Amino acid sequence: MKKLLKILKYTLLGFMSLVIVLAVITFFYMRQPQFGKTPSGERLTRVERSPHYKDGHFVNKVEKPIITEGYSVIGESYKTIFAKNPRVAPKDSLPSVQTDLKHLPPDSNVLVWFGHSSVFIQVAGKRILIDPIFSGNASPIPGSLKAYKGSNTYHAADMPEIDYLLISHDHYDHLDYETVVALQQKVKHVICGLGVGADFEYWGYKPSQIIEQDWDKDVNVAPGFVIHTVSSQHDSGRGFVRAKSLWMSYLVIAPNMKIYISGDGGHDDRFKQLGKQYGPIDWAILECGQYNKAWQSVHQLPEEVMQSALEMHARNLLPIHHSKFTLAQHDWDEPLIKISELSKNQPYRLATPLIGEVVQLNSTKQTFTQWWKGIK
Repeated sequence: MKKLLKILKYTLLGFMSLVIVLAVITFFYMRQPQFGKTPSGERLTRVERSPHYKDGHFVNKVEKPIITEGYSVIGESYKTIFAKNPRVAPKDSLPSVQTDLKHLPPDSNVLVWFGHSSVFIQVAGKRILIDPIFSGNASPIPGSLKAYKGSNTYHAADMPEIDYLLISHDHYDHLDYETVVALQQKVKHVICGLGVGADFEYWGYKPSQIIEQDWDKDVNVAPGFVIHTVSSQHDSGRGFVRAKSLWMSYLVIAPNMKIYISGDGGHDDRFKQLGKQYGPIDWAILECGQYNKAWQSVHQLPEEVMQSALEMHARNLLPIHHSKFTLAQHDWDEPLIKISELSKNQPYRLATPLIGEVVQLNSTKQTFTQWWKGIK
C-alpha cells in the first residue's frame, strides 16, 4: 500500500510539474506581438462608453448562444479531432490569376478577391483593402492552419498604396499580424471597431492612421463618399480574451455604387434594415464558408447567404470566407456548390471569380466560371 501511495504521489507531482511548465511556456509564448493588446487608458474609456459594451465585454444587439441548442462544444471538438472529412481541403493546387494591382487604370471601378475574406476594391478613385491575410497562416501557431496550395499567391509587396484598410474583427483569419505590419507604410487610414486600434498601435501604426468606430457611424471619405459602420452577429478576441474589441461589417457608399462587406456574422435583421434604408445594394460581399449548424448564430449557412442577398435587394453577390483555410468540417468546395445552386433564377447575379481575377464592378455582362469543378 505504501509503495502504491508513493507511486501515486510521484505521478501527481510529475503531472503538476508538467502543468506548471506548460503554463509558463504558454504565458511567455502569448507575450509575442501577434497576440496583440487589449484596450487600456483613454482607448478603454472610449470602449466602456459604448452602449454595446456591458459587464466588461462587447455584446451583440440580440444575444444568442454561440453553440446551437442540441450541440455541444465537447461534441464538436470531438468531431474536429476524430471524425475528419477527407475533403475539407483540396489536394490539388487552386487556380489563380496574378493581377498587377499597382497599375490598374485609376478611373476603373474594380474588385479583386484573394481567397478567404481578403478583398481589394478600387472605386471612385479610392483604394480599399479588406481583412488581408497574406502570411499563409490563419493561426498564431505556425503551420497549424495553413493556406491551401495555390491560394496564397498575393503578398503585401503586391499591394499598391491603400487609402482605407478595413478590418472586420480581430480574429486571426481576418486580422493577420504579419500582413498588417508589412502594409504599415502603404496604408493611409485603418478603419476598425472600438478596441482593435490597440493591436495596430502596438504593431507600429501611428494614432493618426487609426479610425476606431462603434456601430452605425460614418467615416467621410470624400464628397458623396462615405464608409458606414454596421453591426454584425459575431464575436472577437485573440488568445484567451474575448469580446474586448468590437466586430463589425461595412457599407461603402461611393458615388453611384453601394458595396456591403459582411465580415463574419450570423443572420439577423441587419440585412432587412440595410435593404430598407440603402437598397438596392450594388454588391453584397457575404461570408459563405467555414459554417456549421452548431455555430449558426455566428456564421451564415448558404441558405442564409441567399436570404441576406435578397433582403438587401442585392444586384450582385460575391461569396467569400472560403477556398483558403479549413475552419469547419464541410467539403472545401461545398459553399461554392451550394450557393451556386441556390442562386439560380434569383434576381441577383452570382460572382465567383478566381483568386486574383479582376471583377468589373460596373459591368453587367462579365461572366464567371465554376472554376472549382474537377479540383480534387
